[in-house]
Amino acid sequence: MPNYRIIVDQTDHMLYLLDNDVVVKSYPVAIGAMVTQTPTGEFTIVNKQPDPGGPFGVFWLGLSKAHYGIHGTNNPASIGHNVSHGCIRMYNEDVLDLASKVSIGTRVSIRS
Repeated sequence: MPNYRIIVDQTDHMLYLLDNDVVVKSYPVAIGAMVTQTPTGEFTIVNKQPDPGGPFGVFWLGLSKAHYGIHGTNNPASIGHNVSHGCIRMYNEDVLDLASKVSIGTRVSIRS
């Protein structure tokens, strides 16, 4: 049984999925803009919601910091940039892949 955790590296706009401290997958992401920065620190996934709609793309992974999450996007051109309101945006196919692997309680480290 995998022991997954997530590291978001804001410097290189990447989300890393680790299993027992070994990177098993990496995904490009968009992060918060200068005035709406993505928070750094240690969080957990507290909810999972398919089809949240609109700018949240095809899936929402809510974090233990209220109003923040990892989600898909209706603007794939934004991936790789500092453009969100603080959330971590992923390509829709990537967030579906990630959501299929992680569960509620998965640790998420966000680093600047």
